Amino acid sequence: MDDFRTRVRAELTARLAPRRHDAPVSVLGAGSDDLDAGRRYLGALAGTGLAIPTWPKEYGGLAASTEEVAIIRSELGAFDVPDLYPYLVGVDLVAPTLLAHGTPEQCARWLPAISTGEAIWCQLFSEPGAGSDLAGLAARAVRDGDEWTVTGQKVWTSRGAYSRYGLLLARHDVAVPKHRGITAFALDLGQPGVDVRPLRQMNGDAHFTEVFMDAARVADTDRIGAVGDGWRVALTCLSYERGAIGSGGSGGLLDVERLVALARARGLAADPVVRDTLARLLIEARVMSYTARRARDAATAGRPGPEGSGMKIRGAALFKAYTAAATLLLGADATVDPHGEWQTLFLTAPSISIRGGTDEIQRNIVGERVLGLPEEPRVDRTLPFDQLPGSSAR
Repeated sequence: MDDFRTRVRAELTARLAPRRHDAPVSVLGAGSDDLDAGRRYLGALAGTGLAIPTWPKEYGGLAASTEEVAIIRSELGAFDVPDLYPYLVGVDLVAPTLLAHGTPEQCARWLPAISTGEAIWCQLFSEPGAGSDLAGLAARAVRDGDEWTVTGQKVWTSRGAYSRYGLLLARHDVAVPKHRGITAFALDLGQPGVDVRPLRQMNGDAHFTEVFMDAARVADTDRIGAVGDGWRVALTCLSYERGAIGSGGSGGLLDVERLVALARARGLAADPVVRDTLARLLIEARVMSYTARRARDAATAGRPGPEGSGMKIRGAALFKAYTAAATLLLGADATVDPHGEWQTLFLTAPSISIRGGTDEIQRNIVGERVLGLPEEPRVDRTLPFDQLPGSSAR
């Protein structure tokens, strides 16, 4: 593996700038609408497979082993890697989902533009009445020959305003139990019948959107997986999403050294409470790195599972502690600049616990699938969707 590491380091050195510890922190797009940095990064690594190491070689990846992926991520730590949030859904979620459930023609058609950042993707999953209970979604897909018409509303769609395509879950059959009546599609967001509207958050960002579909058209060749296989497609995508969000969106650790530098600049480096806070953060960040590696190894081996849920729970807690430590160091100064880096991150932190599945959902997964605890009661699992209380199909 020494030869592999040497080759990776040489490629990265030739293509990327060294990392700066004083560079502003951006996590999951907080406070930034910058699309260019991520696209330049993906372009700089085009042809090397280093931005998409787990992808098969025929689609530009390296088919890398878990050990090789760990080496690449380790070496990337020395270089300037931007916040890849705008491209996160496509590169880290949709692509592996397509590789698992898409046809070779679909992969050949969509993966190249995802790998370079040319085409941004989003997830059209959550709805106003189907968040944690995602299988309760009501958006309808009706087959019309070689096409489908889709009508409904999606909400909390990350980067919907920038996206060319959306990985859509829609209900094709209301007469079967809710998990069995869902089909997955790739929806062209630029067509008539699709209206994308921004949702402004308390940190000032408008990255989330709500998407309205009124008889939008989808070719059957853009259906992902079999008819009725949408829930299985969704589970694959969500398992990758938990790991990606838990790691901060770009696979890297939050830089505790920046907080150390901030403590020194504020004259607080000798304060025992500050030192204890920073030491705990450093330990948690290191533990997080091992949790992330375990989750990534499972995903790389083609079996994403509850490791991603554990990673997301830990990652959300670490992000909150990280931003809380920054505001502790800044004191009242943290409230002065409404557009300041640390204030933006602090106001972003609570959202991590509900993105990509709430902490409560992740704890259920860990409890049931790791600890072997009894399952939550699910009395609606066998009822047809149109017989469920509150179903709009009744």
